Amino acid sequence: MIFKDNTGKIPVVYSESYYVDIGDHVFPTSKYRLIKKRIDSDESVRERIRMLPPEAASEEDVLSVHTAEYIEKLRNGSLSPEEVLTMEVPYSPALVEASLACCGGTLTAARAALESKAALHLGGGFHHAFADHGEGFCLLNDVAVSIKGLQKRGAVDKALVIDCDLHQGNGTASIFSGDDSVFTFSMHQENNYPYHKPQGDMDIGLPDYTRDKIYLRHLSDNVPQIISSFKPGIIIFLAGADPYEQDQLGGLRLTKKGLRDRDNYVCEQARNFGVPIAIVLAGGYAANREDTVDIHFGTLEECVKVFTYK
Repeated sequence: MIFKDNTGKIPVVYSESYYVDIGDHVFPTSKYRLIKKRIDSDESVRERIRMLPPEAASEEDVLSVHTAEYIEKLRNGSLSPEEVLTMEVPYSPALVEASLACCGGTLTAARAALESKAALHLGGGFHHAFADHGEGFCLLNDVAVSIKGLQKRGAVDKALVIDCDLHQGNGTASIFSGDDSVFTFSMHQENNYPYHKPQGDMDIGLPDYTRDKIYLRHLSDNVPQIISSFKPGIIIFLAGADPYEQDQLGGLRLTKKGLRDRDNYVCEQARNFGVPIAIVLAGGYAANREDTVDIHFGTLEECVKVFTYK
């Protein structure tokens, strides 16, 4: 796949396979289709992006992060009831295929970002998946798979994860524990899932009801210094919609404007430091599904604004 062109348009990765019917569940897998529909109806954004399908993640890519035993269980449906309960989503072969596609999608977005400065994946951010099991709606850790995939290909030496999902990225922190080539930064609601939080390189656990101003101050106090001192070859940014004040699973109080300001700020820091950035959407569980779609679409708009408008 050719990632770079001369148009200056932002690569956006998407697949219809991301939608899986998981029944009456708080995780809205339909949001991926709805975001794509929103893109198709917005000419000002559509003319500044170019859609890419996800390349398949190779067996080697997936096994660089996950154990062979766990992948075999996923593929043959031999997970124990306890393992399925820990995943918190109903098991199906379609969900496994969607998870594998998302691993390929985040790796595709990361590779595209290296050529185009920025790219966005309309999916991904499944940061609760550990090497040997899934947790919290996450089967496979696409963030870790993409970073390992880049490193294996010699595309980058070091990667920075900026995780702004509502929940701490416990799987990602565990996978990269002791790995000096990856810096994991997570800013999350402390009094929320997961209740055991493996230590990342920098964890900022926010108190309940944190609002825009304090949230953004933590970003500005830490992100530039991390980039400056760590000097990553790429940033993987988890732009979760779940810090939103009306999220069903959250207890933070960010507004839609605050979330846009967050996304704009992280993108500006990547641009100013000259570090490619790949954005994944991660969580979002607003009572009104359209609010989640609106927030995710706002992430794309802010990325487009930073990297295409002069």
